[in-house]
Amino acid sequence: MNIRRVYETTIIINASLVEQEIEAAANKLISYIEDRGGSIEEINKWGNRRLAYPIDKKQHGYYIHLVYNIQPAEIPTIERFLVLEDTVIRHLTLQLTRELREFRKQKSLAEGKAGETIISSVVEIEKVTNVFGETEAYIITGEEVAEVLKDIPVIEDFEDTSI
Repeated sequence: MNIRRVYETTIIINASLVEQEIEAAANKLISYIEDRGGSIEEINKWGNRRLAYPIDKKQHGYYIHLVYNIQPAEIPTIERFLVLEDTVIRHLTLQLTRELREFRKQKSLAEGKAGETIISSVVEIEKVTNVFGETEAYIITGEEVAEVLKDIPVIEDFEDTSI
């Protein structure tokens, strides 16, 4: 079977390393995924952040978030690689569902556009679904909805509770 799924992995790299070593560790993981037939869709470098609690007596970590396609049989080898990699303090790999990816896309669209204008305080949202229960559209009505938001399917404060 040649089923490929979309996964996301967030890794925390030891922040005491110099920038070149952090880049080398990230590139090593990326090449490891690509060598196993994966294709990288997104690389988000969140940078150096304070940890919520000390991990191995370290207070800071460099966060990198990857989204990639790969066969499910390869995930245990990637997990094993991350466990054995000395520069990686923590990691988490999750499978991304189609619904979650669509929700994130709509949320980022709303956040990116909502910062440009002020939305009216009186706005109503109606969710339109098809016979399969999949979201087709969002109907936005209200007073003084900004002109730039009329073509956007969702607004910033809307929460989809079906996911």
